[in-house]
Amino acid sequence: MTSRARRLAVLVVTVTLGTGLAACGSDEPSASEGGKTRLTFWDDNGGPARTPVWQHIIAEFNKANPGIQVRYVGIPIAQAQQKYDTAVAGGGLPDVGGMSTAMLAGLVAQKALEPLDDRLSGGALNGRLNEQVLSTVKNTVPDGRTYMVPLSTNMGVFWYRTDWFKEAGLQPPRTWDDFFTATERLTDTARNRYGFTLRGGAGSIAQMLEVVYGQSGITEIFDASGRATVNDPRNVEALTRLAGLYKKVTPEADIGNDYTKMVAQFDGGNIGIMQHNLGSYQDHAKTLGAGKVAAMAVPASSSGAHSILSNPVSGVGVFASGRNKDAAYRFAEFVASKEMNSYWSEKTGVLPANTDVGDEPWVSGLQHVSTALKVLNDPATKVVQMPYHLPEFNAITKTDMEPEFQKVLQGSLPAKDFLDAFAAKLTEAQTSYRQRNGG
Repeated sequence: MTSRARRLAVLVVTVTLGTGLAACGSDEPSASEGGKTRLTFWDDNGGPARTPVWQHIIAEFNKANPGIQVRYVGIPIAQAQQKYDTAVAGGGLPDVGGMSTAMLAGLVAQKALEPLDDRLSGGALNGRLNEQVLSTVKNTVPDGRTYMVPLSTNMGVFWYRTDWFKEAGLQPPRTWDDFFTATERLTDTARNRYGFTLRGGAGSIAQMLEVVYGQSGITEIFDASGRATVNDPRNVEALTRLAGLYKKVTPEADIGNDYTKMVAQFDGGNIGIMQHNLGSYQDHAKTLGAGKVAAMAVPASSSGAHSILSNPVSGVGVFASGRNKDAAYRFAEFVASKEMNSYWSEKTGVLPANTDVGDEPWVSGLQHVSTALKVLNDPATKVVQMPYHLPEFNAITKTDMEPEFQKVLQGSLPAKDFLDAFAAKLTEAQTSYRQRNGG
């Protein structure tokens, strides 16, 4: 075969392989052409809300780094996990990609991601990322390393009717005693008014734990030996107090409330306080009016410090298979810088991971965001890390414990018995996890 024929054969094979990869939804690996380093970025939540935000950030990065060109690929959130898993198994991972802590453990187990601890500690982001958010990222994986640059998180809050509080002469509760008193003061069943709405149906366990640990001030789901703390006597007391609100200051229908029903009740105008995260703000503002609803942080425990539940963290990971990891990390670092993290957070309505963003004017203009950031960035705040690392956690909370929690609300199951059973299941799952990972 002549040299020209060999070159043509190689070209045919290359084109064929490239076509096959494209058909599978994969992307070209990073490369250097014309003096520019080419990177591919996958957005794990592509769509009309997020894609324009990323396109702006990428344009700013390309402008600031003329030697690097980033290509955007948007993936619908429902397909992101499968897209990454397929690429890990068959090749074609991007250089850098968006992800959440829910996806992190699986990608790390497949050795798909580059640890970033040394780059973070030696770069521009050192000391500028919220330590609580970083801890959530590290606690998601067995080796405790940082496999993505965090960009944002969420926080549980209590939404309350400012007009009701004014009418009743109440200030937003700062303590748990204030909170329970307010739920009673705001209840007027003759006028079909209830001080609080409980989530007793799907998704109830996380919100229950938020109130329980918020009251007790306990800061860990597991103690040093790996035993679950959910049945600590302080948590039993806290759950008993919470369950005592049902049908006293809440509608009876709350026992079947999922997110949709709970929001519908609150936005329907007959509830004084509702527990959820920052993500439901637009619903409340649109229905009730922005001037009639505000957020208050989960009250501090008796120690004076807040114990808040961890929320999923979104961020950017650098893939181990990429050929230009330095450039890929430079992009991740740029996205998490003050200017870009501020832009990202303002446009998407989330809490920024970069603590320097807290003094941006837009933050003070959004009461719910400024309230949450004040707590998240407080050094005294303790974040209770939810055990999302346990493969059994979802089944334990949803299949096993949600029906039992309804029995607690009905009064047919003591809070202690419920939490004892919950603790036993979590401890067993944690023990298995430690054994599998050499802990």
